[in-house]
Amino acid sequence: MSHFPIPATLDEAPTHSQPLLQAVKDSLGSVPNLFRLLSHSPAALNAYLQLNTALGEGQLDAATRERLALAVSQQNDCQYCLAAHSYLGKHVAKLSEAEILTNRHGSSGDEKAAIAVNFAVQLVQQRGAVQGSDIQAVLDAGYSRAELLEIIAHVALNTLSNYVNTALATDIDFPAIASLDH
Repeated sequence: MSHFPIPATLDEAPTHSQPLLQAVKDSLGSVPNLFRLLSHSPAALNAYLQLNTALGEGQLDAATRERLALAVSQQNDCQYCLAAHSYLGKHVAKLSEAEILTNRHGSSGDEKAAIAVNFAVQLVQQRGAVQGSDIQAVLDAGYSRAELLEIIAHVALNTLSNYVNTALATDIDFPAIASLDH
């Protein structure tokens, strides 16, 4: 059970968050609990949505973005985001179950994507303090400088949602996923 009340309807959310939640509903067809929870702070909700929107318009494709989200969420042990991004990975980015599992393990069946996913895992594990050789490996794999920065930004975006969901125990409103055996 969530540590914060989750507004059941848009009308229960703070007034300044209501148009933002309506935009989420118009875009997704529903309003996932993460957004409902963030609505307690219109500023936090708006910041999250703006960063998410801006990165969605970046150079990384949807499959790579979902791969990164899965890897980061696994590293941060965020069950809410793992459920959400497993669902989105399968239904939006069209990732296979095997690829989703591989992403959660910090890699990919796609050689180029594996470099990005591994880099994201290193960023989380090393709290950003990666080596120049790690950065060069991403560039050598064919990612541009802009894409490298987007990978870092996606790690930050997903870490934000991971921390919100884990700290506040957001009720999971996506299909459950199995834990990884380590």
